[in-house]
Amino acid sequence: MKHVLITGGNKGIGLKTTILFLSSEYKVTIIARNASALNINHVNLNKVDFDLYNVEKISAIIAEIGEIDILINNAGIMNKDKYNNYSEINKEKILKINIEAPVQLMTSVSENMITKNSGRIVNVASIAGHIGHPDIWYGITKAGLINSTKSFAKTLSKYGIVVNCVAPGPVETEMLNIIPEDRKKQLMENTYLNSFAKPEDIAKTIFWLATESPSYINGTCIDINNGAFPR
Repeated sequence: MKHVLITGGNKGIGLKTTILFLSSEYKVTIIARNASALNINHVNLNKVDFDLYNVEKISAIIAEIGEIDILINNAGIMNKDKYNNYSEINKEKILKINIEAPVQLMTSVSENMITKNSGRIVNVASIAGHIGHPDIWYGITKAGLINSTKSFAKTLSKYGIVVNCVAPGPVETEMLNIIPEDRKKQLMENTYLNSFAKPEDIAKTIFWLATESPSYINGTCIDINNGAFPR
């Protein structure tokens, strides 16, 4: 039974991804600040309470969890701070959680993947990594995650490890509440269906990249925005 590690697997996109993997008979470990509070009890589900802000402790956490076959870097935060009034603590938190932690997770998890010449990693970026965003540091971290996806794919491909990412537009999760109403209206009007994505839309794409997609799809960022940012 393959083992999947999903950060932020207790809500939103992460929760739908967790449910999808469990229903497909994978062993799933979720990492979140309050993972143990998730009201799902399953023989193949392991819940680990851990704040990814503590980047320096990630290697030890991975050692405790054990061998991982699939890593889903889903956890992320967004702030309401404006670019010219961004608090230092919020800047530090978003940089650590949104970019430093995923990079360290890929580094730590790939050690066992390299020994097996096998593994899959999927990073959850955002449309914000391609276009402007009111939370300037959110956009910066998501652009960095897209770039690190390509870097790790190039570095790890010789070991049979496939690394990709998804860049969703707005998704109907609690994070949507942080986006200003005028910006949400503009983004929705730009979609082909005049609607935002459902968390399961993203989860299904993540699952495909993590399990079934051809290995030639590597270092790729899949946009999921329904025309909000066609390219």
